[in-house]
Amino acid sequence: MGAIIEIKYFNSFLLKKINESSASQIPSWNGSFGIPVSKGGYPQIASISSNGNNWVIEEARIRGGYNNTNVDYGVKAYIVEEEPNAVDRFNSLIYSGIFNSRTGINNSNVFSVGEDITKSADPVNGSIQKLYAEDTNLIIFQEAKVSRALIDKDAIYSAEGGGAVTSVNTTIGTIQPYAGNFGISRSPGSFAVYGYRKYFTDQDRNAVMRLSMDGLTEISNYGMYDYFRDEFATTNKIVGGWDIHNKQFVLSTQNSLSTAYNTLSFDENVLGWPSFFTYKPDQVFSLKNNFYSLKNGQLWKHYDTTVNRGNFYNNAYLLAGQTSQTSITFVFNPKVSMSKSFQTVNYEGSNGWEITNFISDPTGEDKLNGIYSNSNDKTNKVYSYNEGEYIMNPATSLPVKQADYAAVFGTSNPPYNRIHAGFDRKENKYCTNLVNSSVASQGEVSFGPSITGIKGYFSTVTISTDLTTDLGGAKELFAVSANYVESSY
Repeated sequence: MGAIIEIKYFNSFLLKKINESSASQIPSWNGSFGIPVSKGGYPQIASISSNGNNWVIEEARIRGGYNNTNVDYGVKAYIVEEEPNAVDRFNSLIYSGIFNSRTGINNSNVFSVGEDITKSADPVNGSIQKLYAEDTNLIIFQEAKVSRALIDKDAIYSAEGGGAVTSVNTTIGTIQPYAGNFGISRSPGSFAVYGYRKYFTDQDRNAVMRLSMDGLTEISNYGMYDYFRDEFATTNKIVGGWDIHNKQFVLSTQNSLSTAYNTLSFDENVLGWPSFFTYKPDQVFSLKNNFYSLKNGQLWKHYDTTVNRGNFYNNAYLLAGQTSQTSITFVFNPKVSMSKSFQTVNYEGSNGWEITNFISDPTGEDKLNGIYSNSNDKTNKVYSYNEGEYIMNPATSLPVKQADYAAVFGTSNPPYNRIHAGFDRKENKYCTNLVNSSVASQGEVSFGPSITGIKGYFSTVTISTDLTTDLGGAKELFAVSANYVESSY
């Protein structure tokens, strides 16, 4: 009676057809005709080198001959388990042998299971997302925890709980967590470092963090907690980096499913978030006193004074030579409990600034046509010194805008009296009165369209660069102020 011998593994062989002189010849390979499909063999596959078909069979021995060489897996390096399934150890570190370029030793591909080459963090805190080596410490960023591990040292503890660091033959020593239940979530791209300070985001806890000698600090609490709480709810990509030029941490929150993004910076000198930017980087970093960003595979240098300012990544919506507007938004709120009437506004700085928004606080909700809504006092746009400049045409007694000088007068500097519908310059200070453009509300006493000023406890103001004055040049702004009087109600 024949015995059934179990074959442990199979290998596939391709039997190529040989075209014989006679068409009636059966295709063969070294005398083997393969296994027909009717007998349990593999179906024929198309040949790319000859007319006809080839046979594919599985066999453990070369040519399928009796006692021929058995095909094997070959040498297995450092595998002792018979079950080679992969194991995902998301909270563990593994290290190889040493690498020394001076002596020619390179064991970077050696992972011996006979040695203790793994170190595990607490799996409750999630996966390890980021590693950063600093001096003799390895900082480990998990999703919900930040820890440090000693390098080439270990901590020995006594029975009373006292500890001492000792040099031992240990690559990664004891893992010690920092105080505070914060991690880096799943945003390792938000990490940035400068000096001894490390910056990163914890999106799961609506926090932007700083790790320094003082431990973990939640810098999003510096006036921006509500902002980041709302921003992280719709963000799926976070880019962070250090701006060596301005000494600021730059953070860009982005949504890959839409065009929405916000890029802003944190300044240690003011402990706040002073600036928003209009660029959307793929990556940001500093190198040799310069700040760079990557966009669509291209490298961009920031703060380059040889190109137009305010033009990021050659914005397609800008015309040739144009630049985008830079703006600053702030609040006028003197004597917070007094109802005021803001009458004039002025600033100290360069020519080329205009006020695009001057609006009072809400006056309270009123019901109109079944809908509750707030009303505000607001002004017309205040043009910059150049954009608001007009010339009286003596032929028509009508004002001509500065942009139309050349076409009307045949010169860019006509010898006529100028008038300004925006900022006027007096002793190198730019000032103008405020004209109320809001619709009169019910019960309000109105004195016609020439009345100036807006009423409110405070006003929100946005001042921006225009798109004509010294395009792409430097614009400085030192101070902005407003003249106000107590409202007569």
